[in-house]
Amino acid sequence: MAHLNETQLDSTVLFDGKIIRVEKDTVLLEDGTQAFREVVRHPGGVCILALTDAQEVLFVKQFRYPHRAVTMEIPAGKLEYGEDPETCGKRELLEECGCTAKEFTYLGKLFPTPAYDAEVIYMYLAKGLQYENQQLDEGEFLDVERIPLEEAVQMVLDDQYPDAKTQVAILKYFAMTKK
Repeated sequence: MAHLNETQLDSTVLFDGKIIRVEKDTVLLEDGTQAFREVVRHPGGVCILALTDAQEVLFVKQFRYPHRAVTMEIPAGKLEYGEDPETCGKRELLEECGCTAKEFTYLGKLFPTPAYDAEVIYMYLAKGLQYENQQLDEGEFLDVERIPLEEAVQMVLDDQYPDAKTQVAILKYFAMTKK
């Protein structure tokens, strides 16, 4: 067996819900022993750093049930299995913020919790925003806020945005502009 590799021997589905599936796998480790791995399967998601012509970041303010808190995040959404991430990102930007973008640029991907979750989040930058009407999903409630990019960066550094995708996209874009 190759170094730093684990081979799946068996897999059992523990839960199969609308958004996630939880599996318990038996794996063979490189030293020949077996171990268990619990894995959350998720179709992945997209987040969009939408930047106005005035260098303001669009945020969505919404209640996040698992944390029982209102959060400020950049717009984002769940991929459907097999869906193109850019298509999803454009749809989510229109749904949540009510806008489209003349420029839509891929910024990379991130693994939010790689130890037990298979989710991948694809990050995009949206510029040249054109405003229409929000098209929120049924049962979705949020407010859109604009914060200047430099202020948003400082708010990330001051621990005011605990959301990982928001932190990564803002800091990555900010670092790219400082090269």
